[in-house]
Parts: sequence; structure tokens; C-alpha cells
Amino acid sequence: MLALAEVRWAAVAAVLFAAGGIAQLAGAPAPVWWAAYLACYVCGGWEPGLAGLRALGEKTLDVELLMVLAAVVAAVIGQVFDGALLIVIFATSGALEAWATHRTAASVRALLDLSPQQATRLSGVGGEELVATAELAVGDVLLVRPGELIGADALVLGGASEVDQSSITGEPMPVVKQAGDEVFAGTLNGHGALTVQVSRPAGDSVLARIVDLVERASASKAATQLFIEKVEQRYSIGMVTVTLALFVVPLLAGAALQVTLLRAMTFMIVASPCAVVLATMPPLLSAIANAGRHGVLVKSAVVMEQLEQIDLVAFDKTGTLTVGAPRLAAIYPMPGHDSDEVLRLAAAAEHRSEHPIAAAIVTAAHHRDLAIPAAAEFDSAPGRGVTARVDGRLVRVGSPAVLNDTPAAGSVIDGTAALAATLATVQDAGGTAVLVLIDHAPAAVFALADRLRPDARDAVAALGTLTGQPPLLLTGDNTDAARQLGAEVGISDVYAELLPADKVDRVRELQAAGRRVLVVGDGVNDAPALASANLGIAMGRHGSDLALETADAVVVRDELATVPTLIALSRRARRLITANLIIAATVIAALVTWDLAGHLPLPLGVAGHEGSTVIVGLNGLRLLRAAAWRRAGT
Repeated sequence: MLALAEVRWAAVAAVLFAAGGIAQLAGAPAPVWWAAYLACYVCGGWEPGLAGLRALGEKTLDVELLMVLAAVVAAVIGQVFDGALLIVIFATSGALEAWATHRTAASVRALLDLSPQQATRLSGVGGEELVATAELAVGDVLLVRPGELIGADALVLGGASEVDQSSITGEPMPVVKQAGDEVFAGTLNGHGALTVQVSRPAGDSVLARIVDLVERASASKAATQLFIEKVEQRYSIGMVTVTLALFVVPLLAGAALQVTLLRAMTFMIVASPCAVVLATMPPLLSAIANAGRHGVLVKSAVVMEQLEQIDLVAFDKTGTLTVGAPRLAAIYPMPGHDSDEVLRLAAAAEHRSEHPIAAAIVTAAHHRDLAIPAAAEFDSAPGRGVTARVDGRLVRVGSPAVLNDTPAAGSVIDGTAALAATLATVQDAGGTAVLVLIDHAPAAVFALADRLRPDARDAVAALGTLTGQPPLLLTGDNTDAARQLGAEVGISDVYAELLPADKVDRVRELQAAGRRVLVVGDGVNDAPALASANLGIAMGRHGSDLALETADAVVVRDELATVPTLIALSRRARRLITANLIIAATVIAALVTWDLAGHLPLPLGVAGHEGSTVIVGLNGLRLLRAAAWRRAGT
């Protein structure tokens, strides 16, 4: 793998450089540390040197080639340490860039793994055949068995089941699908069997469009590097031109060869951007290392640098601001029923179910230390719920639709205004209403809701203060749930019921209005928005592989409070970079002016050049301290 190879070569070069430095300081014979430095040249310089020669063959002057030449010149005049330092710096930069490119490509491969490779197609005479999903055509009828991934975007013809489509819409709980409903490729069927008819060709499915969005967004990010390349080209041409002029013009005027060559080499060294490079990389790499110790993985120095420019943050809901799993938020018992008793019976009925709602009910019963009895005659109906006999009583737990299957349902609804009002209250608040029937009579309404992350409110408030613009919410969940969640965390700008492409459209609208947008998400459905935004941050603990690969940074422990701290740390790194660039540019300008206007002794030139390098390097390393993270978080 090319990216890993570049990382290894850069690491080897750094080790050899360190070995040479130690040997030199320890007073080892010159051939020993010279050999270490020259080996550093070979390991760290062959790749940028070869790339520079190829660019030269295409009539393009690459700054990397100039740095290799500067390193060689330094060795020629005996300053092999300076040259080896240049090699290490540029090898490290190249390795970071290659690794970031590798991660972007891996994100698309991870997405393609979500789509099933085969599907069961039904023939007109009742037969079945296993075919590749790429061969499916609009109108094909498929059989989707329980637990299978759906092979294409399609319409349900028959059957009923609950489909986990969080990978596409971000909804935290499975959605009931029956005749006439739409299903998406790559989503997971539940316990029921479905007969579906393909509605879109494979290349036009929602999942395929996500792949396309990620690829196009990644390509557009790469295009932003063109400006840097132009600057490098101009600097390289100017540096070579002046160096040649310093060598050729005095020779033509009759100057001595050795003196002229020494002066040109001195210029080559003092004009090299070693200090300029160190002015940028140490603060950014130190900030990356500090963030990593606090549970945030930033994938490149470019990302850390760009974080300080963010002026608007957009959050996903499920799995980002919330933990992505339902909890029993409240119990509304009907007259004559006790909350704990209803919960005990409901938990017994749900104990054998694998549904997320069942897990939430059983967990709530355990938290109340309720003894859960054994259940008999267990039955589960997709979209309806479960039925079981507990302590001789018939218990049904499911959606309010179970009332339609209950004897004398009409009289129950008409005569129980409190039940209808309770259901409406739960649903209007954005919760999921679950009805418990005991012996065919309503016993209680359970209100289920996703759990808000404990630090979500503080993180939202801190980001609003930091960026000067309140964060917004982009979610595929229903509008009521999204608005309720937004009110809880302090977000008023809420966009709900969005498919992945809709999220991308909204991000691009904000960017067109001049905003630099950071998207924070965790699911496959967030990947296009993460890629299209100026920067993307993924929640790492339960985040999808695609989101983790596509994002520019990952919050490993799902601590939202680290997001504003990370932006603040990036801004501090930018201030240090500015200070370092001023120092480096001032020293280079002074040394170059001295060399051009007078006679700069080589030892003094090297001392000034390396002195500025050490100063900016140490200044940048200040961000390694734990105190830097604490200050950024205040």
C-alpha cells in the first residue's frame, strides 16, 4: 500500500536522523554520523526527489526537488545535518498527505460493502433465482427474507416487516413497511418476509448516489490544493533564478570560482524554507497529538489548520446529539392500573423479543428492580408488537395500531378520551408511543425517546459562542422528534426528514452563502454531508465505518465537548503559526539581504537559519502540553 510505504520511509528517515544527531553529539567518528545522515537522505529523499525529477520532465519545477537539491548542496559544503533535517521535514509532510488520500479512497470502498451482492428474484411461475444486484432491472420482483439486506430501491408488494434504515435516513428505530411503502438498497429487513418490486436501477439507488456524492466531494477538496502548488512553483522558480544569478553573474565579471560557489550555496541554504515549514507543521502536529490524547483523532495537519476557519456547525441527531438507542422516558397508566405492575408485565412479554423497544422496556424494569416473570404463548407480529400470557393474563405490547385488532376496539377508543389525549401528547412531543393492553383493555402508554448525550447542551452552547452562529440540526428523523430534540439542546434551526442528498443540498446552500460548515455525524447517511462540508467530524464509538473513513476527524469516546475544544485549539495553533511565520520570514529576509548586499559568512548564515528553525520548532511544540488543551476548553 503506497500510503503506508511513505509513512514507513518517513519514519525510517526520522530514526536515522536521530541516530546521526546522537552519534555526532556523543563525539563519534565523523564517518559514523555522516553515514547515518546520508542514509536518512536516501530513505527520506528518494521519493520526493524522484517526483521532482518527473515534474521536471513535464517542465514543472517542484519545491520538493529544490529541497532535495538544497540538502545535497548542504552536504557538499559539509552541512550534512541541515540537509538531513530538510529531508525529514518533507518526508513527513508527504507521508501525511498520502495517508489522507488513502483514507478518502477507503471511505468509498467501505460504502460499497454495505450493498448486498446478490438478491432473490421471483419468476412469474413462482420460481426463485439468485442474481447479482447489479443485474436487477426496474420491475423485477424480489423476495427479501428476515434478516437480509434489501438489494435495491423498491416498493413493497406484499408482506409486512420492520426495516432498519438508519444507514440511509438516520432514524433510530426500525420502520414498519407494508404494501405500497418504499424500501432502500442496503437497509436491513427485520423479522417479516417482504415481496418488493425494483423501482430504480442499481446505479440510481439512494446508496449509489451516496457513493457518487462522496467521490465528487472528495475530488472537489483535492482541487483546493491548486493554489498551494502555484505558490510553490513561483517560489521555486524565483529561488533557482537568484541562485544561478549569484553564481553566473559574478563569474562573468571575473570573480573567483570558489568564492562565488560558496556565496551561491550560502544563499541556497539561507533562502530554503526550512524554518517556514517548521513554522507551520510543529504547531499543527502538536495540536493533533494533544487532541489524540484527549480522544479526538484529526486525520491531517490540513484539517487541524482549517478547523479554525469554521463559522457554522451542523449536527446530525441520532447517534450524534443522542446516543442512538431508545429509552423508556415516561409511563402513563390508565385509571385502575399501577405503573410498576404494567411495566413488570410488559417486560415479561417483551423479554424474548430482539426489538430495540423491547430492550428499552426490559432495561427500565431492571432499573426499577422489578422481578420479571416467565411468559408463555409468545407471539410477535411485525409492525404490531408482541403478545404473551403472563401470570395468566394476556399482555399485548406494541404500537397504537394494536387497538384495531382488539375486541370492541371502537368502544374502547370512543370511551377513553384520556387514552387518545395521552397518545397525542407523546407523539406531539416527538416521542414514540407504545401501548400496553392487558386482557384486551388499555393499561398504559409508554413514551419512548432517544437519550440525549449528557454534554450535548453545553457543546451546542459553546460552539454557538465560538463561531458566532448558533448550530443547526440536519436529520432524517421525523419533524416532531427533531424539533423536540432541538428545543432540549438549544437548536432552533432544525431541518428534518432529510435523505442524504437533502443534507448535502442544505450544506451547499450554506456554503454558497459564504459559510464554512462543519458537519458532525455518525451514520452512513451522514457520509455525503461529511464529505461535502468544509470539514466533517464523526462520532467514533458507534459510528459507521463509512462515516469514520469519510470524516476529517473522529471523536473516539463520543464526547461532544471535545468539538468546541478542538476548534479553539486549532485557532490557537493558527496564532502560533502566524507568529512563527513572522519570525521565519524576518530571519530569512535578513540573511538573504545580508548575503545579497554584503558578505554573509557561511557559519553565521547556517547559525541564523538553524537558530530560527529551532525557535519556531520549540514555539510550535508548546501545544503538546496538557495545559494547552485545558485552556482551549475554557
